[in-house]
Amino acid sequence: MKGRSGLGCKLQGTPMPASFSEPGDFMIGGIFSMYYYVSSTEHNYTRRPKAPQCTGSLNFRNVRFARTMVFAIKEINNSSELLPGVTLGYQIHDSCASVPVAVKVAFQLVNGIEPVFFPNQFCSKSATVHAVVGDSNSTPTIAMSRVLGPFGIPQVSHSATCACLSDKLQYPTFSRTIPSDYFQAEALARLVKHFGWTWIGAVRSDSDYGNNGMAAFLQAAQAEGICVEYSEAFYRTNPRAKVRRVAEVISRSTARVVVAFIASGDMLVLLSELEGRLMTPLQWIGSESWVTDRKMLQFRLFAGAIGIGIPRSVIPGLRDFLLDLGPAQVSHSPLLTEFWESAFNCSLGGSQTAAGQKTCDGNQNLRDLQNPYTDTSQLRISNMVYKAVYAIAHAIHSIICTDEPNAPPHCNKSIPVEPQQVMEHLRKVNFSRNGYKVSFDANGDPVATYELVNWQVMRDGHMEFVTVGHYDASAPDGQVLIMNKNITWAGGQPQVPVSVCSESCPPGTRKAVERGRPVCCYDCVPCAEGEISNVTDSLDCITCTADHWTNAGRDECVPKPVEFLSFHEVLGIILAACSVTGACMAFMVAAVFYIHRDTPIVKANNSELSFLLVFSLKLCFLCSLTFIGQPSEWSCMLRHTAFGITFVLCISCVLGKTIVVLMAFRATLPGSNVMKLFGPPQQRLSVLAFTLIQVLICVLWLTISPPFPNKNMKHYNEKIILECDVGSAVGFWAVLGYIGLLSILCFGFAFLARKLPDNFNEAKFITFSMLIFCAVWITFIPAYVSSPGKFTVAVEIFAILASSFGLIVCIFVPKCFIILFQPEKNTKKHMMGKMPSKSL
Repeated sequence: MKGRSGLGCKLQGTPMPASFSEPGDFMIGGIFSMYYYVSSTEHNYTRRPKAPQCTGSLNFRNVRFARTMVFAIKEINNSSELLPGVTLGYQIHDSCASVPVAVKVAFQLVNGIEPVFFPNQFCSKSATVHAVVGDSNSTPTIAMSRVLGPFGIPQVSHSATCACLSDKLQYPTFSRTIPSDYFQAEALARLVKHFGWTWIGAVRSDSDYGNNGMAAFLQAAQAEGICVEYSEAFYRTNPRAKVRRVAEVISRSTARVVVAFIASGDMLVLLSELEGRLMTPLQWIGSESWVTDRKMLQFRLFAGAIGIGIPRSVIPGLRDFLLDLGPAQVSHSPLLTEFWESAFNCSLGGSQTAAGQKTCDGNQNLRDLQNPYTDTSQLRISNMVYKAVYAIAHAIHSIICTDEPNAPPHCNKSIPVEPQQVMEHLRKVNFSRNGYKVSFDANGDPVATYELVNWQVMRDGHMEFVTVGHYDASAPDGQVLIMNKNITWAGGQPQVPVSVCSESCPPGTRKAVERGRPVCCYDCVPCAEGEISNVTDSLDCITCTADHWTNAGRDECVPKPVEFLSFHEVLGIILAACSVTGACMAFMVAAVFYIHRDTPIVKANNSELSFLLVFSLKLCFLCSLTFIGQPSEWSCMLRHTAFGITFVLCISCVLGKTIVVLMAFRATLPGSNVMKLFGPPQQRLSVLAFTLIQVLICVLWLTISPPFPNKNMKHYNEKIILECDVGSAVGFWAVLGYIGLLSILCFGFAFLARKLPDNFNEAKFITFSMLIFCAVWITFIPAYVSSPGKFTVAVEIFAILASSFGLIVCIFVPKCFIILFQPEKNTKKHMMGKMPSKSL
């Protein structure tokens, strides 16, 4: 601060004494959160405020971190390979996990603590430290970095994991030996996804560490399809009511898994509130800040917790250094004195300071204690401190020392070293210590590797941290997260706990998100017809191809059954039997007529046309068989053309017989010579002409657009109708229309001749047969159009058989009956009756 005279600057305020310090050629600062709280004082602005005082219980774990830094510096000072002949000094302070204290200490490390005038008016001088290790927490570290950054002083943190610190625009001199929370958040999200938990709760510290870490986790969790039922934040200094509300939210939630991105001190406050409140054990997923903190092992509700931990390590000689303390050495440090008195619950001052506290008699030994300070079985963060000190030492070594092959390094400690130089060389360090590699990327971050730690209850009842897997962000896909041991779950469950908002949707269903709720809360909706889902929790159903359909479970597309009128089914057998029966009947009629061909009734009915008609009827019966069976290209063309031509042949014969009856009546009239105009040659020619017209129509049909087999998938969704497509609809209806035209002509002529005065007037039977024929084919049209699938073919066969049976029964059965059973009527006299007619 500039003095009143304007001639120089003088430091203001009361400095905070260092917890541990020792001079050296190059100074390294250290800041650790060895207390959780700082005393608050009211400022009346009438006198200079006192220096802040750290209060609360001493954090034995962070005391170990600070002592680890001292051990690393002493080890380097005794090394003949790293900075030989050069000593490193240190100033280690307590930040009390407080931003104001951390900022104050940072300024002290920059300016020093001597209250002297600076001779120049710019109040500038070199920093008192070349680098700083710390702080333990992200929020104080961020505040420190904003102070140290403008001075170019490198800062290497052993425990600050906030991803925001990787921003080199805001924190240009910051580096760390612990991975960023960006990687930890991704590792936690993958861990949650690995066990199938999609419905979780989230709780965090209301600090830079918790807020930034949880934000990164929520983003990674969303990418993995994980939903968060609640996300609560608190800080240990919040009113008790707020912590109690967070505890109530956790205990009342439906999520059975809780991800806690919380600082160790905040977690202690929350757990004390949760004890006795939780009825059902929760599966805790922890961040590295608390999941490997042994102070948490006292809480049994954490049994089965899984979390991300910094890999364990071994630092030779550290345990002996930590435990090599005695009352004489401790008494020179106020912090160690308080540590000793807290550890042994005695007073080193010779008098009792509290009720029930005894005087330390000098027989106390740290090796007899089990606490976070003496526990060196799983050195995790301690190794991060150790590597941070060595990284700074290697950076200084690369500035002042020369390394030549096959020669010991030579260092010149008189070379002036600026903090900016240390920072530049710090980013380039690449070495291994105790088998652990140390290097930094462009953001000052190390390679992210973690251990997956599980809290397991041992046989003797105590809980222990057990490594059950590894996470390596640099590993290839599929090897990033590896689980290699059995895991103990919350509440001692043998199976992985289930924490989902909705049960998994089985194959055959899809997820349907509930309106207004997270995507993990959904209903399972069966797939629609023609769609399947063959995996669990399918988001969409897959549409089957056109020739496939869903099975009953709608989890597989199966080929659609092909349907056609077959000879093997009942309907096909009945129709085939009727067809064969009709053909046999026509054959028998022909046989009867042939045997009795010389009788009057056969002669009188134009035996030539009768035999041709019986033959055509036989073909009509048999052509219906071509409609049965699997359609093929040839069968489709044959069935329609054979049907059209044979029916025209049949109707042409009936028409010829009808005309003969009319002409025969006219021939009996005096002076009539009409029969000469319609004799047998003309009859044969007319039948041939009528039939050739139909043949021509069929040839044109087959030439332009013939019938073809077709898979009809439109009428039924679940099956394929194999049918004959008529090809040209004009050709098909032209064939039917021509048959209908001849039938109408035949019916008209027969109707005119129905009352001729013969005893056996064939026109009556032809009229009746044509009535049946026309009725069948008139009803055929709507039935044909509306019948589904194979019944379309059945209707067509029925129409063919019905009209054929109508013709053979009406025209030939009465004659056969007379021939066989009433031969007395088979005479010329009987047939002519009262009005003789000319024999035909």
